Amino acid sequence: MGEEPGTPSAAMTGASDRQASDPTSREPEQIEREIEQTREQLGDTVEALAAKTDVKTQARQKLDQAKASVSEKREQLLGRARDASPESATSAASQVSQKARENPLPLAIAVAFATGLLAGRRRRR
Repeated sequence: MGEEPGTPSAAMTGASDRQASDPTSREPEQIEREIEQTREQLGDTVEALAAKTDVKTQARQKLDQAKASVSEKREQLLGRARDASPESATSAASQVSQKARENPLPLAIAVAFATGLLAGRRRRR
């Protein structure tokens, strides 16, 4: 791009100075390799530029990233909800039930107290 037509290009920097200044001393295979390297570099550059200017693909990638982020947050929240779910309440109730079976006296006292409390409230009405 801003080079003079007679100036050797950057792709030819691998060749010796003598060969770069004297194109007739280079072998045709070497010239073909340099041309192929230049084509590959140009192709890579064009691909990179096309990717940068492809607004639809960039928008789709951003959308996919946002979806992944939302999905991850959702899974975290669902995990927290599962931890505080009725299963944990059921587990706690079964533990209380087990303790009551092992030692029924405190439970009987609590039930008698609650019954008395409810009976007293009903009488006041």
